[in-house]
Amino acid sequence: MSSIFDKVQPAVKKETKRVAMITAVGLVLMWILFAGLHFAMPDKVPLDYTVFLGGIGGGLIAVLNFFLMGLAVQKAASATDEGTARMKLKASYSQRFLMMMLWVIAAIVAPCFHFVAGIAPLLFPGTGIKIVGIFHNKN
Repeated sequence: MSSIFDKVQPAVKKETKRVAMITAVGLVLMWILFAGLHFAMPDKVPLDYTVFLGGIGGGLIAVLNFFLMGLAVQKAASATDEGTARMKLKASYSQRFLMMMLWVIAAIVAPCFHFVAGIAPLLFPGTGIKIVGIFHNKN
């Protein structure tokens, strides 16, 4: 029985793991920030299950978005002509953007998620990759 992961190139797996680690570090730092703000302003900043559920949900969506982008690039690279590759990438971008917007709406509307904790993790992969790149290039 073959799985979807059998066809995934090693580079996509490696970078997705890296993004998952970056996102996990970002989540922990976000939760520490929420804890600090909660202790400074307990009436204004909550530290309850909604913060943790929002963070986990947003983190999963962020990593899934990156993984699906890697799969789309992999498929586009194997396309025979440039027009097909461009069309696959555009379709993937639209679908991934829709997925993230649906998550943002759910994070804002659903009472089980803290909206900031649900939306902020979507920024962690891009920001983390840039920060790692800065420190990696200096060494």
